[in-house]
Amino acid sequence: MADQEPDNSETAAGTPAENANAPASDAGPGAKEPPSLQEQLRLAEQKAQEHLDSWLRAKAETENLRKRAQADIASAHKYAVENLAEALLPVRDSLEAALAIENITLESLKSGVELTLKQLKAVFEKANLREINPLNEKFDPHRHQAMTMVEAPGEPNQVVNVMQKGYLLHDRVLRPALVMVSKAKGA
Repeated sequence: MADQEPDNSETAAGTPAENANAPASDAGPGAKEPPSLQEQLRLAEQKAQEHLDSWLRAKAETENLRKRAQADIASAHKYAVENLAEALLPVRDSLEAALAIENITLESLKSGVELTLKQLKAVFEKANLREINPLNEKFDPHRHQAMTMVEAPGEPNQVVNVMQKGYLLHDRVLRPALVMVSKAKGA
């Protein structure tokens, strides 16, 4: 019996045909089983929680930005005239100084008022506040307010008298000029 050769059909590994039909779990130590449904659910819930946390943080950050922007806008409205107010303080100081003088002459008063007006004009210039003085210009209803119409020689619809100057802030009319406008004779 020692002379007999072992039967190759029944080895521990099995035949090559049997190895092809073997389940994938027997493929070796590198292969791993797909996660169970409970494990998949746990992973999905974990990702959902992470996404929820990220979304809540983004929402809170957006809300904080909105509140900060509102506070900045409120502050800008509240202190918008700060530069103009600072520029007007010397004008007020000049007027108060003029009133504090006891023995004032007409000439010194006039000189002081002229200097104060010069200061005020500089403030207006700095703030882009320009006067509208349309004498002898064509009447513009967007910048002028006609108070009366008078017969005058020359072209009709010309400003013949300025009763009160108007003012522009940049290109916006703050106050229209109050004017007298010419009309054609006999009209």
